Amino acid sequence: MKAPRKPRFDVAALRAQAGAKVFARGEDYHRDGQVDLLSVERDRVLARVLGSEDYRTVLRGRGKKISGECSCPAFRDWGLCKHMVATGLAANDVADDGREEGPSVLDRIRAHLKQKGVDALVEMVVELAERDTALFRKLDIAATTSSAGDVKRLERQLRRAIDGATRTEGFVDYDEADDWADNVGAALGAIAQLVEGPHVALAMKLALHAIDRIEAAIDEIDESGGHGSGLLEQAGDIHLAACLAAKPDPVALARDLFPRQLHGQYDTFYRAVVRYDEALGEAGLAEYRRLALEAWEKLPPPARKPEKNEKDPSVLVDILDFFAERDGDVGTRIALRSRSLSTSSDYLTLAKFCLAESRKEEALRHAEEGLWMFEDGRPDEGLVLFVGDLLARAGRKEDAVTRLWNAFEKAPSLDLYRQIRKLGGKTARDRALTYLEAKAAASRPMTGDMSVSTFILVLMEEKMYDAAWTALRSHPGMGPYLTGPLAEASEETHPQEALAAHARNVEFHIKNGGSTGDKEACRLIARMARLREPAAQAQYVASLKERHRLKRNFIKLLG
Repeated sequence: MKAPRKPRFDVAALRAQAGAKVFARGEDYHRDGQVDLLSVERDRVLARVLGSEDYRTVLRGRGKKISGECSCPAFRDWGLCKHMVATGLAANDVADDGREEGPSVLDRIRAHLKQKGVDALVEMVVELAERDTALFRKLDIAATTSSAGDVKRLERQLRRAIDGATRTEGFVDYDEADDWADNVGAALGAIAQLVEGPHVALAMKLALHAIDRIEAAIDEIDESGGHGSGLLEQAGDIHLAACLAAKPDPVALARDLFPRQLHGQYDTFYRAVVRYDEALGEAGLAEYRRLALEAWEKLPPPARKPEKNEKDPSVLVDILDFFAERDGDVGTRIALRSRSLSTSSDYLTLAKFCLAESRKEEALRHAEEGLWMFEDGRPDEGLVLFVGDLLARAGRKEDAVTRLWNAFEKAPSLDLYRQIRKLGGKTARDRALTYLEAKAAASRPMTGDMSVSTFILVLMEEKMYDAAWTALRSHPGMGPYLTGPLAEASEETHPQEALAAHARNVEFHIKNGGSTGDKEACRLIARMARLREPAAQAQYVASLKERHRLKRNFIKLLG
């Protein structure tokens, strides 16, 4: 007697991954015959499922390993959908090779098309293209680049193709963005083909036209998928390749690239002078430098505190710094960075550059000037630590500690404490703890005062876990980003407090949801297993599964 055939997809796994409600809907779709299996391959099943419209559904894997995708909105928002369930159940009805019920739909279509002559197939494709704008554009672009027409006609046709592909006709939402990007990508592909042939100069010109069109369209596209930025990068790469192949007039190229790098709204020509240096050659680079210096001379004198609408010269600084680096002119590179000092981080950047060039005294002078310029606001911790380190290395330990303490008392932080502790030892530790304890006692909730969290972090740093838990109990409401590290650090000394904190944080991460939250919750649950008896842990996990049974991704990760 022949043994019953094992189903391709494990039904229990399919139900667990989809959830009971979605699985039941999928069963209905399967029972009602709404699945057309287009192809059943070794590790892939392709189907068309009739719902509110026809959906393209793919299932991959075997047994309990099930993945895939569906073109329906539910898959995008929630994962494995009813159409995928229906496809899996339909695939289980046929043999693994898909032949038990005869050839697949795609096999029948292939066999039918092979019987047609070339002329008949051409007419079928043309008829489809007349009705499908996207297909028409792709075929039009392919036909244009393969034709032997004159260059003006070729340019006219490709410009029209680019304009048609990049046209938005209103806002392009998330569901439409893929198709829009595919059409633009096909146009860019046609331009890229010209780079290898006799029309490389045309490729250079059309790539710039495509860039202009894509940049103009970006505000009308849902950019959450990064389609616009990806297409701009692709078009920029084509333009650079075309420039290297076409070897255009270097001075003209410099005059075209310079304003695009300087004023470009997007990063299409970011650091163009660096990326195009080979195409520019010495003549083009000399013109680029001349244009940059001319623009530099037109800048207004720098203000110590910049005006609200003052133009950011950072791109121009970057261009001129490229040339100064080529010349080995460190003085000019420092002067360029001194031109724009509108924030404390600008001073830190300048000071770090001076230090990297072994100009320690100059580095310290600029860093201290930055602290003085912004002394009325919140101290820049990075700048303070930099100054403290330089002073200490210069043998001015007392000055370093004074700088650190001034900043610590304005805005205490763990990093400032560590540096103070390193320089001042146990005496500095005791002084910092006394100060923080007093600040924490006077702190009011929801005021943005960091003294409480810093106090607890410092206690953790010193492994004073009893005091840390006491401080935490005195200031309820601290989030998992503080209670979590304390609980993990003190699991051996305070297992019960750690267990309670882990349990609260598990609920927090499950509630927040998302892949990251679910993974973090499961990581904490695994840590909790080391802190109590297996029976208690099993009971806890069972209660989580019951209370959060609708959180499919979390339940799947929990196992």
